[in-house]
Amino acid sequence: MSSITKTAIISVVGRPNVGKSTLVNRLVGFKVAIVSNKPQTTRTRITGVLTREDCQFVFLDTPGLHKPRSRLGDFMVKVVSDTVAEVDAAALVVEPNPNIGPAEESLIAQIKTAGIPSVLVINKVDTVPHESLLAVIAAYAEKHDFDAVVPVSARTGEGTDALLGEFEKFALEGPALFPEDMVSDQPERQIAAEIIREKLLRMLDREVPHGVAVGIERWNERSDGLTEVNATIYCEKPSHKGIIIGKGGEMLKKIGKAARIEMEQNFDRRIFLELWVKVKEDWRNNTFQMRNFGYENE
Repeated sequence: MSSITKTAIISVVGRPNVGKSTLVNRLVGFKVAIVSNKPQTTRTRITGVLTREDCQFVFLDTPGLHKPRSRLGDFMVKVVSDTVAEVDAAALVVEPNPNIGPAEESLIAQIKTAGIPSVLVINKVDTVPHESLLAVIAAYAEKHDFDAVVPVSARTGEGTDALLGEFEKFALEGPALFPEDMVSDQPERQIAAEIIREKLLRMLDREVPHGVAVGIERWNERSDGLTEVNATIYCEKPSHKGIIIGKGGEMLKKIGKAARIEMEQNFDRRIFLELWVKVKEDWRNNTFQMRNFGYENE
């Protein structure tokens, strides 16, 4: 019999690169969302699940709110607004800076419209003197009456226990929404594709990764414990294909090796990974292609 008596669904929102995915991974205790130092790493809504004592927390990691420049960008912005409207509470993640930008203004307005409880999460507090946080708190207090303000460092874990304590106040009585040993609702194929995309983001020049998508073409779990994975990396320009493959195929080998090692750690089994690269010009503005990659709303 399940010990869960209450659940809390929390949307984690903010502008790009404030550390939302790193925070969700830290809270869950498992890497459910890829991370990189490039903005708009997260493209879809990622669900992370933490079951602790009698409470199950469901975190919805969302894309960073930004000004869209493509159909993919429009989709990502819609994911954010849809997610804010259907949760028990919202966590607005910001950097320790008192200057409030248009993205934060928009998210605060959405939180107000939804009429849901909210927590201001000031991330990256390990990078500034703690006394400087007073100005940040004061600036956001003028914009919205948050239910709580919690300074954290998603990188080190500082403040995350206090943050979970605040989230638990919004939990509602009810049974578990996910099995107690589950940390994400993503299928292994999707996690594998995201791991490959993360390596692309980390290893390639600034403009190339944003035009990249990954499709898993074959997934074969053999009886000897080896899983064969064939994946295709789609890019928008022939010149990008050359960059991804690299001289003598060296870059593609480097990406594949890093992705394979992380897949083996995540899935706890041996992986044989084969990568291919194809050009799909301007796929980010092609509704059919976006649906193929899982980036289009109904």
